[in-house]
Amino acid sequence: MFALVDANSFYCSAEQVFRPDWRGKPIVVLSNNDGCIIAGNRQAKETGIGKYLLLSSQRIMREAWGMVCSSNNELYTDLLRKMMNIVDYFTFEQHVYSNDVYCHCYSWPLKY
Repeated sequence: MFALVDANSFYCSAEQVFRPDWRGKPIVVLSNNDGCIIAGNRQAKETGIGKYLLLSSQRIMREAWGMVCSSNNELYTDLLRKMMNIVDYFTFEQHVYSNDVYCHCYSWPLKY
């Protein structure tokens, strides 16, 4: 059995782990140099904000609702590693590709 593990809007979800007051609000994550948007959650997409908007557009967004943050690769890597440790319980082989993981899964019973 094979599976694709995908965290929904992973960067935005990771930011909400430590900023629970942001849950349910539009969130976008900026590139390393804050040049453009690289991730947005469902709420941000519903407001019409898409990826790859430039910094000048982001200033308008920051004034409008303020849920704009620079990417935090250390946080994302740490949370992805923790997520993969949980997934590892159900799989015997993983192929991590960015934030997506292709897994070769055990059928029943699970490994112990």
